[in-house]
Amino acid sequence: MKLVIAYIQPHKLEDVKKALFAADIGKMSVTNALGCGEQQGYEESYRGIKFEVNLLKKVRIEIGVNDDFADKTVEAIVAGAKTGAIGDGKIFVLDLPECIRIRTGEKGSDAIG
Repeated sequence: MKLVIAYIQPHKLEDVKKALFAADIGKMSVTNALGCGEQQGYEESYRGIKFEVNLLKKVRIEIGVNDDFADKTVEAIVAGAKTGAIGDGKIFVLDLPECIRIRTGEKGSDAIG
């Protein structure tokens, strides 16, 4: 089992969801996040005062998948999120040692579904 964590641009969320659904991946958790990467933020001016904005809005997507769906999940996220510009995001794939479905008590691959 794998846990796929992706940080993407907020305006690309709908495209990523469509790509995931097209790949038969319909379960995910989505949260708003702040972060910065290579682009290091930007400078803004408010009433003549300049200040640096270095934490940009991102969306964090978490998806627990069985091993045979991991590559398909990553490919769908890349297809939906990629613009080719700095700030497209990052994807992390972690081993998931255990998963338990609270409702039924199922464990492991059966719990992920």
